[in-house]
Amino acid sequence: MATITLQGNPLETVGTLPAVGAAAPAFTLVKTDLSEVGLGDFAGKTVILNIFPSIDTGVCATSTRRFNEIASSNDNVAVLCISADLPFAHGRFCGAEGLENVVSLSNFRNPTFGNDYGVTITTGVLAGLLSRAVVVIKDGNVVYTEQVPEIVQEPNYDAALAAI
Repeated sequence: MATITLQGNPLETVGTLPAVGAAAPAFTLVKTDLSEVGLGDFAGKTVILNIFPSIDTGVCATSTRRFNEIASSNDNVAVLCISADLPFAHGRFCGAEGLENVVSLSNFRNPTFGNDYGVTITTGVLAGLLSRAVVVIKDGNVVYTEQVPEIVQEPNYDAALAAI
């Protein structure tokens, strides 16, 4: 498990992020139109998983906007923004913000995603949600990970960019 914090208060996750060099765990998640998509659907692209607790928080919204910019300038990159929010919340946010370069995904039908990637929060007020993390996948293998240590902190965009 990883220990992270929410405004200095400790939280724990179900596990740890996949190791760099390991095969990325397969998954199936739900898009805003309620269709399902899996990691294999992005074969041939570098995939950035922007994982966060809820699109309805300031830092999560900021990271989604920033990764939308990153995706717009990198043709061979797919940015997947993943949370436990329902697809309707993702659709509402991205529609209102005009974000078209990220793929918003919910794990509400497949909570094993959080276990497989070690990001389900198991303690504290956010138990059941996903922690803030970034995973970069190339050719099916994990090439970069960041478990953001403080939930209200943004991820290291420059490090994620360097990995693509």
